[in-house]
Amino acid sequence: MYLPKIILRMMLVCSLLCLASVGASAHPIPDIPVCGSFEEGGTATFSVEVNPRCFDQDPVTATSLTQILFSNLTEARKAEMLAAAVELVKKNVEFFLEPIGRIQPEFQFEFTGEGRRALEKDEDVVVLSGRWRTTVPAGVSGWNIRSMPETKVSVVFQNIVNGTPHPRVAVLFPGERSYTLDLTQWTGALPSKATEGSVPASGGSGDLVSTVWSFCKQGFGHVVPEGLDHILFVLGLFLLGRAWRPLVWQVSAFTLAHSVTLALATAGKVNAPSKVVQPLIAATIAFVAVENIWRGRYTHSRLAVVFVFGLVHGMGFASALGDLSIPKGSTLAALGGFNLGVEGGQLAVIAGALVLTGWLRNEQTFRRWVAIPGSALIGLTGVYWTLERLVS
Repeated sequence: MYLPKIILRMMLVCSLLCLASVGASAHPIPDIPVCGSFEEGGTATFSVEVNPRCFDQDPVTATSLTQILFSNLTEARKAEMLAAAVELVKKNVEFFLEPIGRIQPEFQFEFTGEGRRALEKDEDVVVLSGRWRTTVPAGVSGWNIRSMPETKVSVVFQNIVNGTPHPRVAVLFPGERSYTLDLTQWTGALPSKATEGSVPASGGSGDLVSTVWSFCKQGFGHVVPEGLDHILFVLGLFLLGRAWRPLVWQVSAFTLAHSVTLALATAGKVNAPSKVVQPLIAATIAFVAVENIWRGRYTHSRLAVVFVFGLVHGMGFASALGDLSIPKGSTLAALGGFNLGVEGGQLAVIAGALVLTGWLRNEQTFRRWVAIPGSALIGLTGVYWTLERLVS
């Protein structure tokens, strides 16, 4: 027995309403970078970085702690945050030395800029940087980490060997364990069965594929489910019409544009502060939604609009990728993998929209019951986000 069409229409519109009303300000959840630095003689420094947004019950909507806000914190509040960083790392990351097993690093935290940069400007983001300097015990053959299953964040596993960043980088989602870095040359241990699959400290042939795949997952996750603003923009492109040729042209233009700025930003050729980029991204969402309602049909001028807006979204993607502190030797692999993941996320959004609206065969009915109300809701969300991000 089929439900009446009016009920199905209302269900679809309500689902769009729920999607457009989630969160007033959507930001990617901060990652936790973990890095092991190893030097001749067995000296090791383990470091970790915690963004204070992770302390919030909803990191997606939480705002970053900037230098000007940090300067107004009391000493008691700063001490609370330092203690909270220690507990957050214990809760989210497990550390292992093979064959010893799990260890608990004694991190000493301090407030710094991202990537341990100095805090200079009022808008600089303040993070908690932790370090633990130790000596690798004799007999240790490797080290790795595990992201706890209940964590809400991704954990980035990196290593530095004799001052040179290791080419393999792993982005771990909840419950995942990293590769094992071979440390036998520092400790004189013989490789054991527990570390037969470990990665040499000098790198291995599988580093490229592993890094691409790791960042591919990160790029996908940056769109689905974390990138609500990017999801709404892609849905805005879809709602202009379901004809495959115009849709392919729009998605291709958007892909090309954000790939260009993502590459340029990663190379350090272009840079724009988040307080400028984020309101602009929200404004692009509102614009395409309004254009869907008032124009109602595809023209080639839409491609120019989508391309320019794609350049803006690329700066947003660059911000997320830049937070991961990618070693120079892994930049191309990380960039390529991240781009592939973003495209996969966009295609997943479009595929989901096609499935949800596939039962509506008539395009006029689609426009009346889905495209117009859906665009209106997306447009209102874009306007709200623009204003909210301008004043935050």
